[in-house]
Amino acid sequence: MLTHGAQLLACLRDDYDWIRFPAYWDLPGGGAEPGEAPVECALRELDEEFGLRLASGRLTGRAFPSVNEPGRASWLFRGTITAAEIAAIRFGDEGQEWRMMPVAEFLGHPRAVPHFRDRVRLVLAGSGCGI
Repeated sequence: MLTHGAQLLACLRDDYDWIRFPAYWDLPGGGAEPGEAPVECALRELDEEFGLRLASGRLTGRAFPSVNEPGRASWLFRGTITAAEIAAIRFGDEGQEWRMMPVAEFLGHPRAVPHFRDRVRLVLAGSGCGI
């Protein structure tokens, strides 16, 4: 979850019937490769999906129960990005589009991935950051 002020980086998932949550608003991310630490996965996915290269120290993470693989953990990392980094985004080949979406819009959007809506709300509540 990358934010800039009251907005977060969101991407509209592809509209294929064989993927989970087709044409839903999602957060950057994906599955870890063998031997890859959670933060390494998050940073690799940011680079692949948006052309963003951030230092690991700019992210803080929290583990949640995996929705896709019961019994495993799934991580949500949070960080902030600058206006210059937003301007430098180069969207990859996954998804239909991206945008900086107001956090409140994402939280209330009927086509935002449901578990991410809930997790964003929890992470923001835990940080003392108002919505």
